[in-house]
Amino acid sequence: MSTAYDEAAEGKVFTVSGNDWDEVVGAVSGADEERLVINMGPQHPSTHGVLRLVLTLDGETVTEARTVIGYLHTGIEKNMEFRTWTQGTTFVTRMDYLSPIFNETAYCMGVEKLLGITDRIPERAQVIRVLMMELNRISSHLMAIATFGMELGATTPFLFGNRERELVLDLFEYITGLRMNMAYIRPGGVSVDLPAGAVDKIGEFLKIMPGRIKDMRKMLDENPAYTRRTKDVAYLDLTGCMALGVTGPVLRAAGLPWDLRKSQPYCGYETYEFDVPIEKTCDVYGRYLVRMAEMEQSLKIISQALDRVSGAELKGQPVMIEDKKIGWPAQLALGPDGFGNSPDHIAHIMGTSMEALIHHFKLVTEGFRVPAGQAYAAVESPRGEIGAHVVSDGGTRPYRVHFRDPSFTNLQAIPATCEGGMIADVIAAVASLDPVMGGVDR
Repeated sequence: MSTAYDEAAEGKVFTVSGNDWDEVVGAVSGADEERLVINMGPQHPSTHGVLRLVLTLDGETVTEARTVIGYLHTGIEKNMEFRTWTQGTTFVTRMDYLSPIFNETAYCMGVEKLLGITDRIPERAQVIRVLMMELNRISSHLMAIATFGMELGATTPFLFGNRERELVLDLFEYITGLRMNMAYIRPGGVSVDLPAGAVDKIGEFLKIMPGRIKDMRKMLDENPAYTRRTKDVAYLDLTGCMALGVTGPVLRAAGLPWDLRKSQPYCGYETYEFDVPIEKTCDVYGRYLVRMAEMEQSLKIISQALDRVSGAELKGQPVMIEDKKIGWPAQLALGPDGFGNSPDHIAHIMGTSMEALIHHFKLVTEGFRVPAGQAYAAVESPRGEIGAHVVSDGGTRPYRVHFRDPSFTNLQAIPATCEGGMIADVIAAVASLDPVMGGVDR
């Protein structure tokens, strides 16, 4: 790959890509003023993935910051064109791997729009989706704050954050069978109902977690070493956020209470009581405070969802659309060894009718057909608006699926937040955006 530069109104413009370090240095070496070009990466600077930054320095000051992505490319969107609509869930869950439930929900909502079944999703399934999303929001924010603390030289927040995150991952494993990349949300509902004991386990989590969040606040909120590294660092105001399309905690830390759960509610979010935390500092510290407050609000939503899912009104209700041409069986029964389906359940499926068995076989192997058209569905992920643009040609596989991933969009803010600042603040600036490169390089 080559490094090309052209004369532009503001000076030379450099295009940076892979395997081009000698050319980058050669291109800038002819400049009159003395400056240093350094390669930060490809590495893991609080990005939960591999990112490369090419920084031009004047002493300790960053005069130019360029981002280079693509080191984690997976081809997920293209691969989905060769899988059924349901199998697509197992791909999208691996994009932003710190918030898999949100990837799945956005995709499934897009498929449900094309099928015209949005209003037919069982209420119990919607409540479980909300429950799982808010648990996932907490686990994602905990990882963001934990790695952020470690990048600034504080190891205790990393230990605390990962300890608390384990509590959520244990719940995910108990409910879905997997800690990450669960493919739990499916077109038409969720794959299985909450297992026996899940309500009690989540209830225990709700008792423990508020105190753990307070401990994290005690450690960081007023910590002078932490506030000096975060206050008035990586400034990005509301005008900058709007110009760059930045959403999520970064936008809310600039003072705008934009949250899709309130502005464009989905999955019944309009029926839950919660606030949208904002700050007006426009800096790294404000983004930290927003994430901490969002975890506290998520606990409120989880508590409400738990009351609903364990209440008499929704108890025993289905968690998958009652349309045999779309919904896979969601009431699976485990065998006595805890693995696989129980013999009774298999006998029930196979003994009902041969036609039903053949129909289910075709549904699993070929998939269901989705009417031709296109739809866009978006949810509020821990990093901002994640949207799925789903296109169907009337077949059993997607014609095209493209995601509007917030990490990809928010990365545009790196030059705006880093240029003019100190090189020591670059990591804090990137970490405050909380990008996950699996979502960027899908």
